[in-house]
Amino acid sequence: MEAGKSKKSKTSAPVNKNLLRAIPQVDEVLQWLSPGTDAPIFLIKQAVREELERLRRNILAGNKTGKNDLSKKTLVGEIQQILKAKLEPNFKRLINGTGVVIHTNLGRSILPDSAREALVEAGTRYSNLEFDLATGKRGSRYSLVEQLLCDLTGAEAALVVNNNAAAVLLVLDTLANGREVVVSRGQLVEIGGSFRIPEVMAKSGARMIEVGATNRTHLKDYEGAISEETSMLLKVHASNFKMVGFTKEVSAEELVELAGRYKLLVMEDLGSGCLIDMSRYGLRKEPTVQETVKAGVDVVTFSGDKLLGGPQAGLIVGKRDIIERIKRNQLNRALRIDKFTLAALETILRLYYDTETAVSRVPTLAMLTAAPEIMERRAKRLARRVKKSLAEKCNIAVRVTGSRVGGGALPEEDIESRAVVLEPRDRTVNELEKSLRLNPLPVIGRIEDDRYILDMRTVADDEVPLIANILGQVFGVNL
Repeated sequence: MEAGKSKKSKTSAPVNKNLLRAIPQVDEVLQWLSPGTDAPIFLIKQAVREELERLRRNILAGNKTGKNDLSKKTLVGEIQQILKAKLEPNFKRLINGTGVVIHTNLGRSILPDSAREALVEAGTRYSNLEFDLATGKRGSRYSLVEQLLCDLTGAEAALVVNNNAAAVLLVLDTLANGREVVVSRGQLVEIGGSFRIPEVMAKSGARMIEVGATNRTHLKDYEGAISEETSMLLKVHASNFKMVGFTKEVSAEELVELAGRYKLLVMEDLGSGCLIDMSRYGLRKEPTVQETVKAGVDVVTFSGDKLLGGPQAGLIVGKRDIIERIKRNQLNRALRIDKFTLAALETILRLYYDTETAVSRVPTLAMLTAAPEIMERRAKRLARRVKKSLAEKCNIAVRVTGSRVGGGALPEEDIESRAVVLEPRDRTVNELEKSLRLNPLPVIGRIEDDRYILDMRTVADDEVPLIANILGQVFGVNL
């Protein structure tokens, strides 16, 4: 082979120049679409250019493309599909058949009808968001829910920001910036979205002092780490994981007593947080906010959209002088909640004045405490509606399964439930999952042992006929 010449590479498929020349102009396609297409003109042009460019790339790449792909009928149909996708909302409702009640990826807690009405009112009418009706002067948005939180938790004062990560950041920045915070090594948790306590602490300006071992921390470990630079003892409830075996942690009461001797503050991040002892309903015991406040902890933070069952929010409760300092932090304005969160949160909190009312009317609590018999009836309803029509295409059965709390709360704890189990014959279970997920009203279940599971704990009664109709469409049968 001559110097400077390389071995001839394998030739690609020749470009069909006739097909390239046959691609119509944008203006011509626009004439085909006008006047019957009901969409903004800039979106129509965008869709036309996208489709023509796709065809051009396919031809240049040698992909199988024929004259029929360039016909008026085919092009109009493809462009109409592109426009349909562009005009559909990105944020959409779906049906949760996973059995995970507080599903972070699916919007966490859903709100009761009363909260929906409050949200509509807040969005379509003026309100007293920052107007004191008693004095006629400017008011504080926090006052709209502060007394409710104090009544329910026993705290002296309260503040709400946009999520619990913000609450932790704001508290640490206010009370420990430039100083040391002592925390057990076994409580340095990471939750979804890579939110890590050590990194949030560093961002706040506080200096973390780790004590104890991963599985065991003693009171003497905290005391041995206290110095003149110490501002606070921090306790983090490990709500998103559990440690078993040879373990030991220090109680809030013990930390409060120790902090009192050294004139330090105590903060506890409860994570999910709850106002009701869920062990009364067969779930594992979690510390309630009321118990933590009663223990004497100076400031407590927890989420609004997890076990509380409300909107996304970070709730801060505690001693009055401490909360007032936090309110004055300029960072607070960047983290404050809007009128929609306030409207929904107030509605939820008022339900907690009566425990049984909260359990029955807050959807998160109602789902978590629902008896297996309720799911059994729901599952049998769905199975009856589809079993006969789908008999040739899918095995259908009702079986016992386990639901999860989700949202980082009560990890690894199964709650007995019932599910409709589907074993398709005419496609793979992954193909069935994809078809249901891409439906205009998406249905999200889970796959176990090559079976598709629809857990009825997170399916509402009025969603059963919707799922039945969707299954009929997916399998191409009339129910």
